Amino acid sequence: MKLIRPAQVARFSTSVLRAKPQLEVDRPVLSELPLSNSLDYAFTSFDKLKNWARKSSFWPATFGLACCAVEMMHVSAPRYDQDRLGIIFRASPRQSDVMIVAGTVTNKMAPALRQVYDQMPYPRWVISMGSCANGGGYYHYSYSVVRGVDRIVPVDIYVPGCPPSSEALMYGIFRLQKKIMAHQTHRMWYRAY
Repeated sequence: MKLIRPAQVARFSTSVLRAKPQLEVDRPVLSELPLSNSLDYAFTSFDKLKNWARKSSFWPATFGLACCAVEMMHVSAPRYDQDRLGIIFRASPRQSDVMIVAGTVTNKMAPALRQVYDQMPYPRWVISMGSCANGGGYYHYSYSVVRGVDRIVPVDIYVPGCPPSSEALMYGIFRLQKKIMAHQTHRMWYRAY
């Protein structure tokens, strides 16, 4: 096994520049360390591969309720071309893993939103798009408006704006892809025991 010895470090003094030797400490090279836990390495590699596949092909279920839905439709137009990123809008919640809630959610629409969320397979993520979905927006004090989608379903990404631009939604999608890459299902399962 090779050992690396740290070099002497030059330290500045107030008057003179002098080299002071550091303590002699032997450190092994990381590539020559024995693999201490090959099962942990396998689960981590499997999680990375699985998350890369999920990130590269996630299918959102659209829940467009107001003017934000128009901006959501712009994302699928040729200018942004979300198909090249593997993002394909699905009509059925059973085939989607992301739900984009765009617009004002009323009290009567809340049970339908929860039912669509419950029909989605695990793992599932939610993007809340626009001020009305985030916190009620202009209709915050109305008797019939839910003051935020997070009161009904857990939200992963909030996209602010009234209505937010298509670029803002794409940025929210990219942030969700980054969050998906950090998800560690198997490694957490393995460490629980």
